[in-house]
Amino acid sequence: MKSILKTLICASLLMPIFASAQLETGDDAPAFELTGSDGKTYKLADLKGTAVVLAWFPKAFTGGCTKECKSLRENGESLAKYEVAHFTASCDTVEKNTAFAKDLELNYPILSDPGKEVAKAYGVVSATRPFPQRWTFYIDAEGKIAYIDKKVKVGDHGADIVAKLEELGVKTKEG
Repeated sequence: MKSILKTLICASLLMPIFASAQLETGDDAPAFELTGSDGKTYKLADLKGTAVVLAWFPKAFTGGCTKECKSLRENGESLAKYEVAHFTASCDTVEKNTAFAKDLELNYPILSDPGKEVAKAYGVVSATRPFPQRWTFYIDAEGKIAYIDKKVKVGDHGADIVAKLEELGVKTKEG
């Protein structure tokens, strides 16, 4: 019994070390300043007043991530109808994501977070999970989390994002 109690106490003391952020709808979106595959720096603060979609993926040049990024590219015209800044993001280097974006002929930037600080703030990486979860964050124009998709279907993700933007009532450029 003493060893079980000792184990539980040790586990509870270590919990904060391994716990990642648990963002929920309505929370302030963690600030970010990340370099895109287009060479520009993107800051959430600069996007205030515009909805933002931040789609995390595990690793460039892998099967599922390739399908997901292509799906967003293929739905670029539909996404462009909304007042939204959309990005994919990973913990790969800027150089790797730039090569990946070029290879896929993407029409949007991939953001790079090789230091994993932003990924940790969004809860997509942890001490036990070094690669980002495939989660997509919808951030409203005021910087609040409007929705978190934790069940991304890679081949349909672009169309799913368009549908979610409609559901969330994100403004279209026409009005």
